[in-house]
Amino acid sequence: MTQALTLEKTPLSPSRLSRQSTNTKKVNEKAAAIRKSFQRPKFYMTGFGWCLAACAGAANVIAFKTWGLYASHVTGSTSNIAFSLEGYHQGEFTNQTLKEASSLVFSFLVGAYACGLLIDKNQVHFNGKAFYGLALILESALLITAAFIPGRLVPACFVATACGLQNAMCTSHFGAIVRTTHVTGTMTDIGSTMGRISMIYLRKACRCRPLNAIEQAEIGVDARKLAVLGGLWTFYLIGGLIGIYVENIIPGPRALLLPAFVTGSAGLFYMACRQLLKDYIKKMEKDRFAADLKEAQDALTHMNLGSC
Repeated sequence: MTQALTLEKTPLSPSRLSRQSTNTKKVNEKAAAIRKSFQRPKFYMTGFGWCLAACAGAANVIAFKTWGLYASHVTGSTSNIAFSLEGYHQGEFTNQTLKEASSLVFSFLVGAYACGLLIDKNQVHFNGKAFYGLALILESALLITAAFIPGRLVPACFVATACGLQNAMCTSHFGAIVRTTHVTGTMTDIGSTMGRISMIYLRKACRCRPLNAIEQAEIGVDARKLAVLGGLWTFYLIGGLIGIYVENIIPGPRALLLPAFVTGSAGLFYMACRQLLKDYIKKMEKDRFAADLKEAQDALTHMNLGSC
């Protein structure tokens, strides 16, 4: 018995300590790389995306209540094109449905194309030469035009163009493909992210041991993604509710003036205060870099102390 206790207290050999230190270092490096794979969005970027999602939700429901057409549902419009072509094969061709669906898809494409002309990168950044203010004002002008021109398909196409323009502004900023004018992809990402988190905890329960550094990093990254994506879905829903109530108060396409006012005001504010925004953002990034550097230095110090 005494011999067993003595063996348990025997210190690890230097080679074994070295291997453990190396393994711990590799695990920590991998965990750090996972955390860096998704940088937490700055608060103004998150708020900007949520605001645009609310505007799109409002514009979409107003378009449907007014003209019976969804302006941002390119998937649904594409399916309607397929239905129309199938009707032609069956001798039940409906030219009106094909015309409406094709026009909405093309209008959305035109809006995204216009965004590509105005914004030089597919990531939201305020320090370059991208014309975000002009893009937002153009979106507002499209919505205002749709609110006042007569007809059904033409004004709906103007709304679809505005949605395409807005949707292209925020592609792939948050570490995943983020769309602000529809939430199918958002719900897909929410579901898959929740599934990954659940699987990590299931593995933990089966192994009956705490989470390692890599698993903790993966959960942290996915939790931050959920916060952003959940906010997008929630604000799209809130925008839709607001749009419905506004349309009840102001019947017809005039209700589109609400999202037009929001996007236009944002565009004017950006154009008027661009330099102030750039200086403020640079200061925030500098402070954030200093904080990240200090965190990295503290982590290295902790690792060195642990290996001693």
